[in-house]
Amino acid sequence: MNLLPKSSREFGSAEYWEKFFQLRGKRAFEWYGSYLELCGVLHKYMKPREKVLVIGCGNSELSEQLYDVGYLDIVNIDISEVVIKQMKERNASRRPQMSFLKMDMTQMEFPDASFQVVLDKGTLDAVLTDEEEKTLHQVDRMLAEVGRVLQVGGRYLCISLAQAHILKKAVGHFSREGWMVRVHQVASSQDRVLEAEPRFSLPVFAFIMTKFRPVPGSALQIFELCAQEQGKPVRLESAERLAEAVRERQQYAWLCSQLYRKAGLGSVSLDLCDGDTGEPRYTLHVVDSPTVKPSRDNHFAIFIIPQGRETEWLFGMEEGRKQLAASAGFRRLITVALHRGQRYEDMDSIQAELSARVMELAPAGMPAQQQVPFLSVGGDIGVRTVQHQGCSPLSGSYVVEDVQGDDKHYFRRLIFLSNRNVVQSEARLLKDVSHRAQKKRKKDRRKQRADDTPEDLPAAPGRPVDKTYLCCEHHKAMIAGLALLRNPELLLETPLALLVVGLGGGSLPLFVHDHFPKSCIDAVEIDPCMLEVATQWFGFSQSDRMKVHVADGLDYITSLAGREARPHYNVVMFDVDSKDPTLGMSCPPPAFVDQPFLQKVKSILTPEVNTSVYSENTEHLEPTRGSTPYLLL
Repeated sequence: MNLLPKSSREFGSAEYWEKFFQLRGKRAFEWYGSYLELCGVLHKYMKPREKVLVIGCGNSELSEQLYDVGYLDIVNIDISEVVIKQMKERNASRRPQMSFLKMDMTQMEFPDASFQVVLDKGTLDAVLTDEEEKTLHQVDRMLAEVGRVLQVGGRYLCISLAQAHILKKAVGHFSREGWMVRVHQVASSQDRVLEAEPRFSLPVFAFIMTKFRPVPGSALQIFELCAQEQGKPVRLESAERLAEAVRERQQYAWLCSQLYRKAGLGSVSLDLCDGDTGEPRYTLHVVDSPTVKPSRDNHFAIFIIPQGRETEWLFGMEEGRKQLAASAGFRRLITVALHRGQRYEDMDSIQAELSARVMELAPAGMPAQQQVPFLSVGGDIGVRTVQHQGCSPLSGSYVVEDVQGDDKHYFRRLIFLSNRNVVQSEARLLKDVSHRAQKKRKKDRRKQRADDTPEDLPAAPGRPVDKTYLCCEHHKAMIAGLALLRNPELLLETPLALLVVGLGGGSLPLFVHDHFPKSCIDAVEIDPCMLEVATQWFGFSQSDRMKVHVADGLDYITSLAGREARPHYNVVMFDVDSKDPTLGMSCPPPAFVDQPFLQKVKSILTPEVNTSVYSENTEHLEPTRGSTPYLLL
């Protein structure tokens, strides 16, 4: 028996619903969930003593179940005479105070301000099937009638799939009337993906439109989203942002349903945000291992990446995560990266926070009630301390943070938030600080607290930087490349002129300065903020043998090459990346390895035996003749 209409427009006709309920008989038809699925939100926004109008009641059991738990003052209306007759017969003796009336909700016969709640379970969705003029006019009449029969302070509580055109119409209508608009997600995708036969992928929402008394001349509009039944509503700045937030939750529900139905969707990642602030709190990557043989205990696991280690290849790159998943031996592994700027207590609190959410991403075939293991490195969540945050006009927002490495050493890192999974600069911190130095630092901090206002209090650099250690592998290769100049045993005794393009945290020029006592270094840095960061947070300082020039490296070298009395360097090192995010990781940027520019570089090198060009992430290693070795990165 086919109860579906020939076209969606029939949902808005009385004739269709008469035929529908005649064919269906007395079996209840529940749009978008049962009372048990909806009661949490309904009870939140309805009080038992309030007078409730249910529009488009159909033969749903919702009104009956509300009545049975204490909501006695309920009036139900529907356009179908057949269903009203059925409902009257079904409830006459058991629920004498509840009434059922045949009535058109676009022309209701109730006096103004008769109700405190108007409850709509799928009716708006059934009527608003398209955006044609006739349909929109009918919906305008319906919503106007809802507003007329509600008291000030009353709520229009509409259960909906919140499709884009429906959300736009409902939110637009009531926000223009000066009502408060809240959208509350009431049925999670988890409820459906765990069913044997999921009904549909879209989550169910409740629109809660609260009628305010009109204020002449007021343009105040209130938009809120509540993503969980017990969560706090988040205030949003516009109807467009509200629609975007709803769409994000719909996409997440669709993703969950797809992950449930089939494995191997490719690279899947998503952010889970803080319910109060909307800021990202966890980044999840879903990794399937189709070659792993299924067994009872290897369906699904969660791997918590220790703070500060999300940039490592094993955790930060797709191939690394695949290797991790294969070695862990689970059909599906979800890696979880913890965001800076968020507070985490311990592994147990993270597990409690994530347990329900990650189950929405479980694969099909996992036994019911199976415990999902939470894994990590060493069983802890790592240590990350943000020491400083800033924003550069050239590099954008950045942070300086201290993290604990695998060997229990602490490292200081510079991260550009435009590419938060890449460490821009890194230095190891000294493990031990003398007792005298600790006492002096505590005394200095006490003095600062006494003298400075909170706004002026400078950030404490913490442990000093270990200037003898190079963290970056490409820096080690550059230093090793100095052996190409001459006999390594003579390097420490020989004057050495170097040009380093790209300062960052200053580790590379600082290492050369401290370990080659006869070296003289010119460092070029395009971003003046980075010079401040290197000086304050990475132990960098200028001296008679080391100067920093704030300039574009391309322009600086071009200027030197154009002088008649040009300086000559034994070594030129490029330690720069691109500021253009559309290029991805480009080290060095293409302009630095163009042939005409390399000729300019050659002109400022001391003429000697040969040249080797070393460039990581480029594909040339070209020996030429005529000048000293120089290193590119």
